[in-house]
Formats: sequence, structure tokens, C-alpha cells
Amino acid sequence: MRKHALLAAVGLAVSATLAATTQAGAVGSAAGNVLTTGSATGPAVAVGDVLSASLPTGTKARIATTQGGSTGITCSTSAFTATVTGNPAAPGTATETATAHTLSSCTTNIVGATGVQSITVNNLPFATAVVSGGALTVTAGAAGPIQTTLKINSILGLMTCVYRAAGLTATPSNTDNSLTFTDQLFTKASGPGTCPANGYFSAKYGPVLDTSQAGSPAVFVN
Repeated sequence: MRKHALLAAVGLAVSATLAATTQAGAVGSAAGNVLTTGSATGPAVAVGDVLSASLPTGTKARIATTQGGSTGITCSTSAFTATVTGNPAAPGTATETATAHTLSSCTTNIVGATGVQSITVNNLPFATAVVSGGALTVTAGAAGPIQTTLKINSILGLMTCVYRAAGLTATPSNTDNSLTFTDQLFTKASGPGTCPANGYFSAKYGPVLDTSQAGSPAVFVN
């Protein structure tokens, strides 16, 4: 009787272990990867896929001279492109390389400025990382610091203002598959005294799309 009881106990333990393992596997499978397409439980974004996003209709990118201010530069066209370099199982940190970031169709209300000739994002590519349930961060790449060159027409002539940022942070949203940058600080690195001392960058990009896949499905962060 004792032998049968022992065997039964062992059998129950093995069954419980198998059940727990199966359940854990199911949970891991449901969790999926940090970046997915189509839905939060959709296919994983493949390493090497190209992601892109522009400003939603009716929105603009802004570079204010003060945090939360209304004086500065406003651009009605802006977009970015990034290549996925890592996409582990969630929770985790996905990585990307930002290869392009453009701003155009810009106007300014800075005192003494008469127009914006161009805005160029320098030293690409940048490194980006997005954490499950957290923020997306942008850091400098091998080419140099995160830098933007503004060419602004003024009553005194052309001003070339160069700004740098230590890093950038954006908030992802699965509601509309967007990334939102709010008052990201750029500090003047060079330029005449008429260039503002700081620039605070704000913009919302979305939806973020996986342009490497058929139909360019929206990207979710998990």
C-alpha cells in the first residue's frame, strides 16, 4: 500500500510539473515580443524591418525657445525612419537604429526672424531603445552627438544655429500607435548671439508602420 501511495504521489508531482510547464509556455507565448504588428498579440516585428512614421494630419512639430512656450519654429511636415536591430520576448527592450529624421515646411515667430531656410538633423544614425511598458529613448551614435542645424533668415541676414541634445525620450501609445516627444531640450552649440539659447522639441508621430511588411501594418509596443 505504501509503495502504491508513493507511486501515486510521484505521478501527481510529475503531472503538476508538466501542467505548470505547459501553463508557463502558454503565458510566454501570449506575451509575444516587445514589438508586434497588427495588434499587441500579432506577429513579431522582424530584425531588419524598417519602421517609419510622420505627423498625424493636422498636427505640427515645434521647437520652442522656452519650455512649453509658443515662440519658436513650427513645422507642418516631419517624419522619421528606423531599422529594428533587436526585438526580444516581452517584457524586454527592443532596439532600433534611427536612420532618418526630417523637418520641413517650417515657419517662425522668433523676434527678428523672417523665415526658416532649412532644418537638418546631423550625425545620423542614432541608437534607440524601447522598453516594455515604458519609454523610447534616443541616444547618440558613432557619428557624433544628437545635433540639429537650423538655418534661419533674419533681418540681419542668414543665421546658422547648431543645437545638441544629450538624449531624447518619447512616450509610445498603442491606442493610435504613436510616439510623442514633449519639450525635449536642445542646447545651442554654436551660432551668433541672435540664435536662441535653447530649443524645446515637441512632436507626435503616428501611426508607426512596419514598411517592410505587406500592407505596412501598425506597430505595437508590449
